Amino acid sequence: MSYPDIQLFTAATMNGWKPLIFLEEAGAEYELVGVDFSTRAHKAPDFLALNPNGKIPALIDRGNNDFAVFESGAMLWYLAEKYGQFLSADPNTRSETLQWLMLQMGGVGPAMGQAMFFARFAEDAGQASAAATARFTGESRRLFEVLDTRLQERDWLVGDAYSIADMAIFPWVRCHSWATISMDGLDHLAAWIERLDARPAVARALQLPNPAPKFLARYD
Repeated sequence: MSYPDIQLFTAATMNGWKPLIFLEEAGAEYELVGVDFSTRAHKAPDFLALNPNGKIPALIDRGNNDFAVFESGAMLWYLAEKYGQFLSADPNTRSETLQWLMLQMGGVGPAMGQAMFFARFAEDAGQASAAATARFTGESRRLFEVLDTRLQERDWLVGDAYSIADMAIFPWVRCHSWATISMDGLDHLAAWIERLDARPAVARALQLPNPAPKFLARYD
């Protein structure tokens, strides 16, 4: 029996959807392995052999001697190079794409993750901090404004083409309501979300793996 090159270990989270969006958009064959956080499967020795940090997603490329890749941004970069899609060969456009990818990894993702924690989970756990909530929701909103400005005269973040930069940032921005981030006045960013939501491959990816947690619904 033959198996697809890519075996993807992931879950329905913002980072977890990123490689799924790429694979669905690229039309690549892959094997999806859902990771169950409730059983701490991501901390098991076999998973830690793929990702020593014990986080999803992670993948194995059977077509490359079972090469393992972890960190969702690095994974998008790896897949773009493997399949020759969604990352321009032009050096300047390629660099721009990677710059916006790094903004997600170093800015949007961390800020939104903390905003979600303090605006939602900390409250339920009795660890609420008004200062921390204001700090991270404010930083998330500032980054949204950066993105909105970038999208004033373009459909996609880099050049004229949809890229891994869009794929990386989209799942985080899409969950703005859960992080209590206002979208008021961010019309260009809102239109970008709608463009991505309308893509069939994106819609498929967001339904995987099942079941998607209710708290990640866009308009919860």
